[in-house]
Amino acid sequence: MSQAIPASWSTAQAKESAAKVPPEKLSNYDLILRCQEGFHPDRGAFSELLNRYQSHVDRILYHLAPDWQDRADLAQEVWIRVYRNIKRLNEPVKFRGWLSRIATNLFYDELRKRKRVSHPVSLDAPRRVDDGEIEWDIVSDYPSPDDNLATREFYDRLQVAIADLPEAFRMTIVLREIEGMAYEEIAQLTGVSLGTVKSRIARARAKLQSVLQQYLD
Repeated sequence: MSQAIPASWSTAQAKESAAKVPPEKLSNYDLILRCQEGFHPDRGAFSELLNRYQSHVDRILYHLAPDWQDRADLAQEVWIRVYRNIKRLNEPVKFRGWLSRIATNLFYDELRKRKRVSHPVSLDAPRRVDDGEIEWDIVSDYPSPDDNLATREFYDRLQVAIADLPEAFRMTIVLREIEGMAYEEIAQLTGVSLGTVKSRIARARAKLQSVLQQYLD
């Protein structure tokens, strides 16, 4: 009659077997678990995690700060924060959203530091310049409406239009439409009311639609 394998031995063997699997063969979930083991995150597992999600971080920072020349430095700081805090992530399946929040929080902290947004901006209010006032028009060299535009060009124009939105509106629309955050999450992150979040998103969408109307037609 066969003898049952002790549970403690089976668990130990399973962990040892999993430890032998190279990082590139692990699922995202298992990579995070391996990073959470030990006193410091496993270097191989963390490097693989970075490789898989670097483009995600770059995309977030690009949409939030397209005119910043130091986005690479911000991305590096994002991963430093991930390395220091990954053990605090209680639900590894939510890593992508957690990473998005780290990147967004870092951008928002840096934005406050630079004092680039000192007061709410209205899309309807004129912008003051040295020789008077101008409206919030997005400058673009669109082809004529009769041109047959490719889908790729439409998305290129969309990125330009998003980048030209006022800072507060751009951040809100990116968090909602690109990162898929809930209105309540955006309100908590940006420190404004839920009504303000909904208003900014609605007006940003309307502005983008008006700029891109010829493509939509």
